Amino acid sequence: MSGRDIAVRHYGPGGLEHGGGIGRFIGYVVDEAAGQAVRHAVTDTRGPRFSPLSSPARLSASLAVMTRDRILAPQRVHHIHIAGRGSTVRKLVLTAAARRLGCRHVLHLHDYDYAEDFNRRPARLRAAVGRMFRGADAVAVLGQRDRRMVVETLGVSADRVFVMPNCVPDPGAGAENRGDEPLILFLGRLSERKGVPELLDALAGPAMSGRRWRAVLAGDGPLADYRQRVRELGLADRVELPGWLGTEATAALCRQASIMVLPSHAEGMAMSVVEGLAHGLAVVTTRVGAHEEVITDGVTGVFVPVGDAAALGRTLAGLVADPARRAELSRAARELFLARFSMASYMPRLEAVYSRALATRPNRTVAEGQGA
Repeated sequence: MSGRDIAVRHYGPGGLEHGGGIGRFIGYVVDEAAGQAVRHAVTDTRGPRFSPLSSPARLSASLAVMTRDRILAPQRVHHIHIAGRGSTVRKLVLTAAARRLGCRHVLHLHDYDYAEDFNRRPARLRAAVGRMFRGADAVAVLGQRDRRMVVETLGVSADRVFVMPNCVPDPGAGAENRGDEPLILFLGRLSERKGVPELLDALAGPAMSGRRWRAVLAGDGPLADYRQRVRELGLADRVELPGWLGTEATAALCRQASIMVLPSHAEGMAMSVVEGLAHGLAVVTTRVGAHEEVITDGVTGVFVPVGDAAALGRTLAGLVADPARRAELSRAARELFLARFSMASYMPRLEAVYSRALATRPNRTVAEGQGA
């Protein structure tokens, strides 16, 4: 099946502008495919934020779009992006419709700990989730941990599960300002799960005292609370919290930064880590999700223990004080990105997933849709 035969519709939360990391990823794919053989469209299944009034309407509209596509574009691949919690509930509805309509569809799992989310659900819902994944024509996951979960727990045939770590466009190797006052950059939702409390404690700790640096923590979340915490820690003249930033503003910050930090407690494969590799930043993160499959500690990035503000402070301070070490990590990060995480390498693999979905036998879901 050639790319010229494939049309794709993505279903994700919040569309491109308000879909968080998933929306940003979809946007990168759509932009990269512009003018190429595979044609991509996007449908928002939730709205900018979950609302008991607007979100069901968005889901109903998504079902209408899928039904229309089945009539007007019967060979379209429906690329359904899924996470835990409310996302799973919405996708249970959407994938049930896809099966009834006979739509070829790919489930793309983005969650930071889907096994935990799955295991806390009641038995009947776990059975429905298993049928949903087994009913997909192909399943994409971010790393080997999720692949094992999808195959061993959900019962999906291994030949239909594809490991697809996140990717970003190549920003080029240029940097605007990585001089005497290193910029430490955090990208993501401001939350405990992302390790923001200990990041602020690390920045205010003794290891960082007396050194020249500044930090930007860009993302949505309880901004007022964290800005107050910044003031309490005496960091207001060094730490900026601008809120959620669009793609261009994010790229501009990455060009200025020296260090990308994400002390997360749980991830799938963080987009900000891939952004850091792409821009040749010294990446500091934790051994969660697929990060350890991607980063070699001390070579292409640096790992710190989850929840350890003191260790995080020492690591950041060491990098702030050592431009040669930052440069070494920068070169290795950039080389890793070019080898594994560029859009140029990702898009052919994604096309192979779509081709696999289109090649699936029409009656497969009847044979495999039993049990959980």
